[in-house]
Amino acid sequence: MKIQRKFTGFHRILHWVMALAMPVLFITGFLRMYWMNKNNTVAVIESKTSAIPKEQMTDIAKTILEPMWQWHEVFAYIMIFAFVARIIYMLARGIRFPYPFKSNQPLKERLQGFTYVYFYLFVFISAFTGICIEKELFSAYLDNIEVVHKWGIYWFPIFIVLHLIGIVAAELTNKKGITSKMIGGD
Repeated sequence: MKIQRKFTGFHRILHWVMALAMPVLFITGFLRMYWMNKNNTVAVIESKTSAIPKEQMTDIAKTILEPMWQWHEVFAYIMIFAFVARIIYMLARGIRFPYPFKSNQPLKERLQGFTYVYFYLFVFISAFTGICIEKELFSAYLDNIEVVHKWGIYWFPIFIVLHLIGIVAAELTNKKGITSKMIGGD
């Protein structure tokens, strides 16, 4: 395992691009699934008027929600680009995270390794299922793919909690200053 003491500018940019993209994806996905979904929006329109046919209300609701969904798609592409760039960067630089299945690995490093595995698996599954939905790939399984994609609403907060616990643990043990290094470099 190669230990990196300093985060390069490129590494930090990728980290913060992903850190910005994830909440945007989470918020737009959450809003679409719950408060601002098509059915709720149609219900609001319906409660205010009966002069518009239901089909037209659905079209109006879709038009209202479209800009939010465009943000979701744009940030999904940003996230995918940053994710692929990060994988390539890590492979090219020889950066490795602790292997979580090694029996003699200290618990802290095993947990760190599992968090990395969780993160990369979460992002890959979310990206893959999102692409399948957008491009209508595997159309026979599209409903199941959409269900898996929506699990991101639950994966994201779990990752954030694990990440914050990891930051606190690192700052309180042998990696003091890791937060300021991720923000400013050295």
